[in-house]
Amino acid sequence: MREHLHAEWTKLRTLPGAAWLLLAIVVLTVAVGIAACAVVSCAAQGCGYDPARIGLFGVQVSQAVVAVLAVLAITGEYGTGMICLTLTAMPRRTGVLAAKAIILAGLTLIAGSVAVLASALAARPILLSNGFPADTLVLTSGPMLRAAVGSVLYLALIALFSLGVATAVRDSATAIGVVLGLLYLFPALILMIADDDWQRLLWQISPMNAGLAVQATTGLAALPLSPWAGLSVLAAWSTAALLTGGLLLRTRDA
Repeated sequence: MREHLHAEWTKLRTLPGAAWLLLAIVVLTVAVGIAACAVVSCAAQGCGYDPARIGLFGVQVSQAVVAVLAVLAITGEYGTGMICLTLTAMPRRTGVLAAKAIILAGLTLIAGSVAVLASALAARPILLSNGFPADTLVLTSGPMLRAAVGSVLYLALIALFSLGVATAVRDSATAIGVVLGLLYLFPALILMIADDDWQRLLWQISPMNAGLAVQATTGLAALPLSPWAGLSVLAAWSTAALLTGGLLLRTRDA
């Protein structure tokens, strides 16, 4: 596995645009979070906004960059034909995919941690100035800490989900379309359905809606799923995608 990890680290580190994509994850998360904080305010009689969701709103945008990075980590090799050389040098195909997943998840965790921490620190003074109570913005409190850690894990799971889809379809445009469609069109589909039971069910299986429940710090009783249960739904999507991609990688020609 050490050889697999070294090889995949070298390939991902030298992937054109990889460093810029990692930087974009941080910049977009912080910038969009700041913008979201700037346009909301909390009235004196009460506040209907979740401060954690507002401050970490940029995760909903930067996840698209995470998806692109993950897709390119595997489809770039198919596009250049390098995948044949990779699988010749390292015939254990599941080991290749596992190494890609580990390296990609590690880089996403690092970039996501920087992005989420910077977003939380930047959001606090803005939300305070907009009338949010100080006791709801304590970064080390249980709910806020869970929202921050959960957001980092969310981005890492998006990376693994995207890698699995890309391994299965082997085409950059198709993989990105599938991933972004499942992430962003699922919530739109829910809004188009009038039946409350169907809305709740689709919310519970939506990778983005369920996964981002981990950011919730208010109104937890009204959520269709608890925060960690919601994140586990995304983990199930990611596991299924990786298992499918790994099976297809093993059984078909490069």
